[in-house]
Amino acid sequence: MIAKNLPAILPLIFLASALLIPLLGVWKKKIAYPFAITATLAAASLSVYGFIYVILNGTITYYFGGWVPPIGIEYVYDPLSSFVAVVINVVALLVLTHGYSVVKIDLEGRQVAYYSVVMLLMTGFNGMIITGDLFNLYVFIEISSLSGYALIAVGEKRAPFAAFRYLIIGTIGASFYLLGIGFLYFISGTLNMNDLALILPMMKDSPTILVALILIVVGLGIKMAIFPMHGWLPDSYTYAPTTSSALIAPIGTKVGAYVLLRLLFFVFGIDYFSNELPIADLIAVFSCGGIIFGSVMAIASKEMKRMLAYSSVAQIGYIGLGIGLANPFGFIGAVLHLLNHAFMKACLFIVAGNLRTKAGHSDISLMDDSFRKKYPWTMAAFTVAALSMVGLPPLAGFFSKWYLVLGTIESSRWIYLAVILLSSLLNAVYFFRILEKVYMRSSVKYKSDESYSDNIRQDEVVPSMLLPTLVLAVGLIVLGILNVFIVNQIYKMMPEGL
Repeated sequence: MIAKNLPAILPLIFLASALLIPLLGVWKKKIAYPFAITATLAAASLSVYGFIYVILNGTITYYFGGWVPPIGIEYVYDPLSSFVAVVINVVALLVLTHGYSVVKIDLEGRQVAYYSVVMLLMTGFNGMIITGDLFNLYVFIEISSLSGYALIAVGEKRAPFAAFRYLIIGTIGASFYLLGIGFLYFISGTLNMNDLALILPMMKDSPTILVALILIVVGLGIKMAIFPMHGWLPDSYTYAPTTSSALIAPIGTKVGAYVLLRLLFFVFGIDYFSNELPIADLIAVFSCGGIIFGSVMAIASKEMKRMLAYSSVAQIGYIGLGIGLANPFGFIGAVLHLLNHAFMKACLFIVAGNLRTKAGHSDISLMDDSFRKKYPWTMAAFTVAALSMVGLPPLAGFFSKWYLVLGTIESSRWIYLAVILLSSLLNAVYFFRILEKVYMRSSVKYKSDESYSDNIRQDEVVPSMLLPTLVLAVGLIVLGILNVFIVNQIYKMMPEGL
């Protein structure tokens, strides 16, 4: 019974929580966090159950109101959507567990509203993953976007401006997407993804389909923050509250990437967007530009959260490159990096939150070798995540890059291969400068007492913040070790003809 209704249950859990938290918060404010974390735990558990069920028994479909598609709205829980649902809900659970103490400090007195909006954000993300209807997808995009604007705006002094810019750019992206599906509906008479996948091959010569595809790719490219449509991202991630950054950065753009991957590979078809049109090549070229640009800007950043924000632009480029390669290795690399980057970036933003909580800042220039003694476990987690981002085996980040490298070799795209190799070097530059400050003894003598460094005592964050940090770091090791099993599952998610 649960499995049959699982596609509808997941978004409804978060939607019900978003509505109930403010109602119960009027009675007792302290109930907001337990309610939110319980809902997220339930969704994460059901996601894992659903993924196992789909792998063993096949795709689950759900028809709202009993209306059979294409007339009714269809929700589809297949291997790919169930996999991404596990990723976003598990990461959200870890981030919200970490956020218990952080939100109390950053947003004192506003926790009820904050957690209600977080639940609304997760409603949108889960709906975007599971829906099989293009207009219903637009509705969930808007739900998640409006929630994201609010979660960013409550941050630092410059956060409202960053959120406003995100709102303007995001609205443009959503408008492009809506126009695109309008063209599709005009020529096909349906917005059901499975139905469109059968109809579009018979209309591939229509210029209307071409215009619709371009509009949809641009709209989703803005949501995904593919270079050069990334302008909203750096300030939004930098000035948002720590928990908002740690929640939106790992999974927000990944959901956008999933939608782009779903529509291009499963609706429009590989031959259409990669062979008959140069869409795949354009995505790959822009993604390579984002990889280099994001890496260079991360090196130039002096604040850790801003460095991680620009790093996200580069890492999104890896996923875009995998989509643009449009071959089996590229597909595996894109999906695998979606998983790996979610864990890596969540861990790194959480570490930034730990440092801000304890040291009062995440300014790279102010870091020194005392950090390794004050925050040994936090910095150990940072080291694991940083090395994974660089791409050192056996950590998770190495394997997604490895499959992207194989994809470039298979298609003889040697420039793309050079970009991947160069980007790993650039990643090492901006992460190793922090590791050098933390783990190499400073050459500057302490002003008053030579024995000062010997008297530094450990001052780690509270267990509720430290445990999720370590779980994410250990997760990167586990994901690397289990990469063969994960890749075997991703192989089952490939569309026919790839």
